[in-house]
Amino acid sequence: MLQDSYTFNGFSTDDLEASKAFYAETLGLEVLENKMGILEIKGAGSNAFIIYPKENHQPATFTALNFEVKDIENKVDALISKGIVFEQYPEPMKTDKKGICWSPDKNTGPHIAWFKDPAGNILSLIAENS
Repeated sequence: MLQDSYTFNGFSTDDLEASKAFYAETLGLEVLENKMGILEIKGAGSNAFIIYPKENHQPATFTALNFEVKDIENKVDALISKGIVFEQYPEPMKTDKKGICWSPDKNTGPHIAWFKDPAGNILSLIAENS
């Protein structure tokens, strides 16, 4: 029924300007604010996603957005240098001091690191082909 439909995701923020600056300046993504006051954000080779203002915003308690990267350690270091603090988790998703969960093999899952946007939504970097 919907197999031919274009898909995209969206989530909310309690501070549109902070989100706009974070996604554009810190993460380097293309960010446009449309006439409805919604941010339309696009990364290389991916579908766009939207961020909309919500007065009673509650941050997502799950990963709202994933970025697939070639060199996760290099990207983590680059984001740390921009002030990003990566989440620290215990077993079974134990992260190292930088915040990277190193998967022992492909059957266990990818290498992954989690961080939050200004609204507290959880984002992740996932190593490509890990």
